[in-house]
Amino acid sequence: MKYSLKLTAAIVASCLTSLAFAADATTSMRGADVAAPSHAPAIKDYAGKRPGTETPVARTFSTQPPVIPHAVQNFDEINLEGNQCMDCHSAATYQKKKAPKIGDSHFIDRDGNKHAEATGSRYNCVQCHVPQVDAPPLVDNTFKGDAVKKPVKKN
Repeated sequence: MKYSLKLTAAIVASCLTSLAFAADATTSMRGADVAAPSHAPAIKDYAGKRPGTETPVARTFSTQPPVIPHAVQNFDEINLEGNQCMDCHSAATYQKKKAPKIGDSHFIDRDGNKHAEATGSRYNCVQCHVPQVDAPPLVDNTFKGDAVKKPVKKN
């Protein structure tokens, strides 16, 4: 009986304490009212303009997928019927368009078979390759990376 009385008193005290602090719990750590709707961020312009007019963005580590150095807002959505990226970057057109060819790894499926066209798992380019926007960093960043270095030729 004493145990259940102590347990009940502890639960009641806990509930009352929670209610007392509930009024202060309506603001988030960022200082905004939790109940207030979040505002959408301003739309930023892409850093690059027309395809073929921008220099490639340097990679910060050797396995980093290259970023897209040009704007993509007028491109059609990538779907099963079409991928406008392939108009310039496919194995068949990259030389004529003077664009980088998609990586050789994009022609190999999960089973290790090589194909003439990009495999389905590598067809949606913007899953890994992202366009850049002209925006200030959200937080300070001192990341240096292991900037891709060209091998030194030995004589």
